[in-house]
Amino acid sequence: MTGDDAAPLPADLLLQAVEGMERPLFVLDERWRFRYINPAGARVINRSVVSTVGRDIWVEFPEALGGPFEELYRRVRANGGSGSAEDWFEPLGRWFRADAFLTDAGLVVTYDDVTEQRRTETERAAAVAAREEAAAEAARAAADAELAGRHLMLLGDINLAMTSTIDTDEAVERFAHLVVPLLADWCLVSVFDPDGTRRDVGRAHRDPAMTAAMNRYADLRVTSNLSTAPVPQLRRSQHPVIIGDFTPAHAQAMVASPEARTALAVLQPSAVAAFPLIARGEVFGALTLVNGPERGPHTVSELRTAEIASRRAALALDNARLATANQQVAERLQLSLLSAPVQPDQLELAVRYRPATQGVSIGGDWYDAFLQPDGDTVLVIGDVMGHDIEAAAAMGQVKTLVRGIAFDRLEEPAEVLRRVDHALVGLAVPAMATALVCRVEQDPADRAHGLRRLRWASAGHPEPMLLLADGSVVDLSAPIGPPLGIGWLGHRADGVGTLPEDSTLLLFTDGLFERRGVPLDDGREQVREVLRRSADLPLDALCDRLLAEMLGEGVEDDVAVLAVRAHPVHAERPLAAGPEMLPPAVPRPV
Repeated sequence: MTGDDAAPLPADLLLQAVEGMERPLFVLDERWRFRYINPAGARVINRSVVSTVGRDIWVEFPEALGGPFEELYRRVRANGGSGSAEDWFEPLGRWFRADAFLTDAGLVVTYDDVTEQRRTETERAAAVAAREEAAAEAARAAADAELAGRHLMLLGDINLAMTSTIDTDEAVERFAHLVVPLLADWCLVSVFDPDGTRRDVGRAHRDPAMTAAMNRYADLRVTSNLSTAPVPQLRRSQHPVIIGDFTPAHAQAMVASPEARTALAVLQPSAVAAFPLIARGEVFGALTLVNGPERGPHTVSELRTAEIASRRAALALDNARLATANQQVAERLQLSLLSAPVQPDQLELAVRYRPATQGVSIGGDWYDAFLQPDGDTVLVIGDVMGHDIEAAAAMGQVKTLVRGIAFDRLEEPAEVLRRVDHALVGLAVPAMATALVCRVEQDPADRAHGLRRLRWASAGHPEPMLLLADGSVVDLSAPIGPPLGIGWLGHRADGVGTLPEDSTLLLFTDGLFERRGVPLDDGREQVREVLRRSADLPLDALCDRLLAEMLGEGVEDDVAVLAVRAHPVHAERPLAAGPEMLPPAVPRPV
C-alpha cells in the first residue's frame, strides 16, 4: 500500500478478509482518501489498486460531488450506522449501488454494478406498461361492447336481483332501480294485492332531486287514476300501453284529481310506456316507464327490452309470492307444534323461537312446559337434527312422546328420557334429537317453607343456566347422556338442585350460542354475560335482550329458549307475570 500518511491496515482486519472478495470494496479515511480498495473494486472503476490508494475520492471522481453517493458517505460518516444509495455514474457510464458503514478502520463502501439489473427492470417496466396499455385498450373495447349489450345484461341483473329475495316489496323496489335510467328517466312499479288493492311499491328517478316530486305523484295516482289510465287499461287487457307523445290531454284523461295532475306536471312527462306483470295468466302488477322532454319517446329497443324485463320480473315476483305463502304455512305449522306454556302458581314462563334466516323457517327445535297430575311443572327443551319440514315433523313426534310419557309415568327426568329413547327406536321414528327435561318439584312441606326443587336430565343437550337475584349465573351441571333415537341401554342420571326465589332458570338450544369460528365456551360465556346484566329485567325483556344481543339480525340455526322466573311462593303473583294458566284437570296447590 502506498500514499502519503496512509497507515497500513491490519492484515487480519481487511487484507485477509476482503482481498479475494468478488464484490468491490474500498475504505475511506477521515480525509476522504482511499485507505484501501480491493482488486475487484479497482477493476470496476478501471483503476489499479496502487494508483487508487491514498487518492482523494472527490478529486478522483468529482462527478460524485453533490450526488447520492456523497450524501450517503457524509451521512454515514456523521451519524454512524449504515446506508445505501443507487445512481447513474456518468464517467463509467454505468449504474452503481453503494452500501456504506462506518468502522474503526474508516468508512467501508461496497458497491455493485447494477446496470444490467436496471436495464432488466426498465425493460420489465416497459413490458408492464405495454401490457397495461393493452389491457386498457381491451377495457375500452369491452366497454364499447358492454354499451351495445346493456339491455341483455339488464335482463340477467333482473333475474339475479329479484330471485335472491322472497320479499315481494323488496324485489319490486330492486326492479325499479334496475330499469332506471337504462330504459326510462323514472318509473313506478305497481303491485296488486290478493284483495285487489293496488300499491305503487317500486319507485326510481334518475335525478335524486326529483325523487320527492315523483313520490308525491305516486302517493296520489293510485286513488286518482281513471279507468283510461295506462295501469287500469293493461290490468283489463293484459297488453302494454304505449304513449309516445304524452300531452296535457293525456294527463286530463287519466288523472281525476287536480292535485295529482299538478304533481304530475312537475315531473314533465313526455312519453309513457306501461307493461303488465303477468304470471300463470294473472296480472298482479304493472311497470310504468316515463321519459322527460329531453329524452323523448322510448326507442324500439327500449320497449322490446322493457316487455321482456316485465315478463321475467313477473315470474320472479310470482315465485317470491309462492315462497312467501309456503313460508307462512311453515311458520303456522311450527307455531302449532310449539304450544303455549303453562303459567303455574308463582312461576312465570316465557318462550322464544327464532327460525334460521335462510331456508324454510321451520326446523326441529322445540320447547314445552306442562303440569303433571301431581302438580309439578315439567320443562322440556330439545333439538331434532335437521332444518326442514321433515325435522319439524319428527320434532312433533318426539315432543308428543316426551309429553305423554312424562305426564303418564310421573317418573324422574332421566327415566323419562330413557323411555322416550326406546320408544323412538321401537316405533321406528326416523329422528335423532337432543333433549333436556327439567321438573320443578314442590311437596307440601317445601311449599310451606317457600322452597322449590329442580331435577333435570340431559340427552346430549346443552346444560341450562340459573340466574340468581344478585346477578350471578350458575351452570346446572349433571351427567349428559347420549341423544335420543339410538336406543341406548346405559344409565341416565339426574341433576338435583334448588330454584331460589327471584331466580331465573334458562333452557335453550345450541343455536343461541354456537357460531362458526367461535369456541363453544366463549359462546356460553356471552350468554352468561347477557344474563348477568339482566337480573333486574322483567322476564320478557330479559328474553328479548338475550336474543337481540346473541343473534342480532342473522340466525345461523334455529333457536328455542324457555325461561322460568321463580317469584316468591307466599306472595301474590306479580301483575307483570300475567295471569296464572293451568289445565282444568290439574289441582291447584293449597
